Amino acid sequence: MLVYDMDARQTSVDARRGSAPDFTLLYDGECPLCSREIAMLRRRDRRGRLGFVDIAAPGFDAARYGTARDALMARIHGVLPDGSLVRDVEVFRRAYAAVGLGWLVAPTRWPLLRPLFDRAYRVFARNRLRWTGRSEAACAGGACVVETGAGGSAEPPGVMRCRSS
Repeated sequence: MLVYDMDARQTSVDARRGSAPDFTLLYDGECPLCSREIAMLRRRDRRGRLGFVDIAAPGFDAARYGTARDALMARIHGVLPDGSLVRDVEVFRRAYAAVGLGWLVAPTRWPLLRPLFDRAYRVFARNRLRWTGRSEAACAGGACVVETGAGGSAEPPGVMRCRSS
């Protein structure tokens, strides 16, 4: 499976090997924190093991990955060579391992710490738009809703999520 980055500066295909990446990250290119993380991974990816797809880029089609755009925007996802998706902290575990930094995220696998890291990421994912100063921009044109706690929503009050299409 060849996955091309929506950013024309780099494709996910390793030009040196001419092969598909071992792991492709689906990231929000409009998120400043996410973009810094991706830039660091790109610099460290000297062997071309990672692919990168900006899900905020014009023309991005979430259906290609068998999911909806709002699901991809709600949490980080990655794509394995067989096309299956992984999400949340597992994406960071795989990406960091691919660039030789697996030791840095090793504690996130430890049985006593894993649930804490997983929970911390879920909190971050629910609040990242607000914490990175994008909450108003993200809702421009009615693209998202802020939960009020009414209507049986699973989200707690004040949490922003994309409006279903």
